[in-house]
Amino acid sequence: MIIIFTDDQGSIDLNCYGAKDLITPHMDSIAKRGIRFTQFYAAAPVCSPSRAGLLTGKFPQRAGVPGNVSSKHGKSGMPAEQVTIAEMLKDAGYRTGHVGKWHLGYTEETMPNGQGFDESFGHMGGCIDNYSHFFYWNGPNRHDLWKNGKEVWHDGTYFPDLMVQQCQNYIKEHRDEPFFLYWAINVPHYPLQATDKWRKKYAHLPSPRNKYAAFVSTMDDCIGEVLKTLDEFKLREDTIVIFQSDHGHSQEERTFGGGGSAGPFRGAKFSLFEGGIRVPAMISWPGTIAKGEERHQMATGCDWLPTIAELTGTPLPQQKLNGKSLKTVIDSSEAQSPHRDFYWQIGKSWAIREGDWKLLGNPRDTSQQGQLTKQDQLFLVDLSNDPGEKRNLAASNPAKLERLKQIYRRYQTSLSK
Repeated sequence: MIIIFTDDQGSIDLNCYGAKDLITPHMDSIAKRGIRFTQFYAAAPVCSPSRAGLLTGKFPQRAGVPGNVSSKHGKSGMPAEQVTIAEMLKDAGYRTGHVGKWHLGYTEETMPNGQGFDESFGHMGGCIDNYSHFFYWNGPNRHDLWKNGKEVWHDGTYFPDLMVQQCQNYIKEHRDEPFFLYWAINVPHYPLQATDKWRKKYAHLPSPRNKYAAFVSTMDDCIGEVLKTLDEFKLREDTIVIFQSDHGHSQEERTFGGGGSAGPFRGAKFSLFEGGIRVPAMISWPGTIAKGEERHQMATGCDWLPTIAELTGTPLPQQKLNGKSLKTVIDSSEAQSPHRDFYWQIGKSWAIREGDWKLLGNPRDTSQQGQLTKQDQLFLVDLSNDPGEKRNLAASNPAKLERLKQIYRRYQTSLSK
């Protein structure tokens, strides 16, 4: 079992999701050998809560991570009593490993080895320089590279290469036993430090797309090396590979104001418009599930834990989950989505989706695709007719508005218990 969790990758930033200017054959190969979701949502539009939703199968608020956690050593994060995919699979006899970014706590009990991972290699904060492995987001600058809870130094060695090496070694070492690998790639999150090969390849693109594109294809090379290792040891048909971006692309200053793309969707990282939470997601298991197919049902990052449990015959944690197994959807394109509705919240912004209808409360548009006024504090859209979320239908659809407000209140009540 391998989960490849990318960082700040835009809604359409793979060839198989519509990008015409990117080269992503290895990520695309997961879709060719498996199933690609077209209406898949991250649990949150920012890093930490999205990761918490994935690993626990819960709304981030229920998992104790309503927003980004601190990147400072000694600061806690996701509470240790939360049961992760790693703990679930470890109890079932799997070897469990983490490689890459964590960003869910920086104390012994909230770092990976305290959350069910037998082995861990990577950085604990939100981002690092890929050569010095220092965190430069705010001062004082500090080194952030750890192996099994102990600080390690690899001065000057490119972090994506280190991740590939760690993943390959993990697969080789545990190829004869059940294993779970959570590969949380810190790419294409800033700093946009691509390899020279891809910088030259994309030199013709305007900035910042050229910098972002080079980093995406650098990541694709890394993913290709790890998938190649599975093939070398004839493990592909015995390995479930899951791929997802943690949320939409960044338009922050450190990405030169953009670079990624949400295609037809409004919003980006930090926003609950589609471009902030609708993400590329795929699953492959050659010989067991279909290959080269699409699924258009709504699905979410919280769904992977119960899906993995059902696919592997592993007992679910004895905790209240918000995710639903996607097995029936994976098995049949005609199956219904397991979700009648779903809920997101980040800060004061919230969103509810039921069927094709979506209601946003206190929306934030980080893609700046239109002005939001006081009349837009409740923003109702019909995604079947307006996937770009340009028209607010709240005033003209009072019954639907009230219906989704009731669902929002229901979730607020359930989370307070």
